[in-house]
Amino acid sequence: MSAPVRAFTVRHVQLLRALFAAIAALMITFSPDHSAVIGFAVFGGFVAMSAVALVLGAWLAVPAGSRWSLILLAVVDLLAGFFSSVPGWRTEAMFFIVVIVWAAASGLIELLAGLRARRTDPAAKDAITVGALGLVLAVILLLIPVNYALSYTVEGAGALMLTGIILAVGMVGGYTAIIAVFLAIAGFSPRRSVPAGDETTKDAVTEDATSASVETGGAA
Repeated sequence: MSAPVRAFTVRHVQLLRALFAAIAALMITFSPDHSAVIGFAVFGGFVAMSAVALVLGAWLAVPAGSRWSLILLAVVDLLAGFFSSVPGWRTEAMFFIVVIVWAAASGLIELLAGLRARRTDPAAKDAITVGALGLVLAVILLLIPVNYALSYTVEGAGALMLTGIILAVGMVGGYTAIIAVFLAIAGFSPRRSVPAGDETTKDAVTEDATSASVETGGAA
């Protein structure tokens, strides 16, 4: 008996995550204020809504044995959202700590989940890419000094200051923009039911077809 068709699939999870990432990217891009307070507000909203999409995916889109990665990612997102929501913790140093830990943890979970499922799950390559991008974000933020400050002058605008937190919030905006585009493309792309290179799955399909052919011939 064939498995029931799911109304809510991994494709929908990807599109929801792309939508929330796009909103975060637009808010950061068009905000003149890249302070830790604004960065936390946008980042906290992004991870909280992403957690909702992941919980829905774990509940509705995947079988019970494959839910661990979505549940872990949702937990990491919810924890990051909690730390982002505490007013007294919205400092520049805390922004770096929360985002770096979140990016490293979620990136590692998604990367490992994708690698484990790459032979059986058509969406595994997407998870590998998203996980790798999270780890890249963590590394980039680690390389930005928290107390970095560069004064410069722009004709017509006067003296300006480029700081570490401005760079960090901007990097989060760039990350969410890339994730939004990638997951949107992944969500709208056609997907094969049997991944190429999965010899075990191919052999099983071939064996089932052969058995069916033999039974049909015998019945005739």
